Amino acid sequence: MPSPTPQPAFVLIRPQMGENIGAAARGMWNFGLDRMRIIAPRDGWPNQKAVAMASGAGRLLDEAQIFDDTAGAIADCDYVYATTARPRGLTKLVMSPEEAMTDARTRIAAGQKVAVMFGPERAGMENDDIARANAIISVPVNPEFPSLNLAQCVLLTGYEWRRADIPAEPARVDAAGDWAAQIEIDKLAAHYEERMEDAGFFFPDHKADNMKMNLRNMWSRMPLTRADVQMLHGMMRQMVRWKERG
Repeated sequence: MPSPTPQPAFVLIRPQMGENIGAAARGMWNFGLDRMRIIAPRDGWPNQKAVAMASGAGRLLDEAQIFDDTAGAIADCDYVYATTARPRGLTKLVMSPEEAMTDARTRIAAGQKVAVMFGPERAGMENDDIARANAIISVPVNPEFPSLNLAQCVLLTGYEWRRADIPAEPARVDAAGDWAAQIEIDKLAAHYEERMEDAGFFFPDHKADNMKMNLRNMWSRMPLTRADVQMLHGMMRQMVRWKERG
């Protein structure tokens, strides 16, 4: 059973080697983290090589949550960080691991659910995954050799979480701080994409996918409350009704 200590979930996106998953579990448990989520592991699950490498941290693998896609893995989260060596042209808040984990502690103390995403070993995180994050964690590595092993990145982030050991005491969250979960942001994005598609906004066709990704990226950058999301849904519905009446 996971420990009661408030903490972020570490999300491994399409990890390729069981050994790396096991090493990531060890790195997490070194710093008291035990909320592992795994998206579509290449070699299936459970994985005996992961168990062997995890050694004393095997409990994390037993309790790991398995998901088919990124959207499902972060659906219940209020704020998500993506670990990547390069932002790849997406406009995102970029933080160091130290800044990000200090920020994560503040958010968790205020009652938010937080996740940190880690990309696959071979090619790193794809733009579609990064677009779902609210902020990027960028490690100041050697630019001539920027690639970090999955377990190394997990270990480094876990270390900064532990080092930013600010007491995570519950804080009063008023109505203005009732933050929208990722699944609510996804539904809002889908609503706007659908209506804007109907209106012919995504033109020309060869630019449509990039326009949709930029729009989703914009939503993820905005600190939206549930009330904000409801208002934005209402605004779009009213505009559609107004057009239909006209």
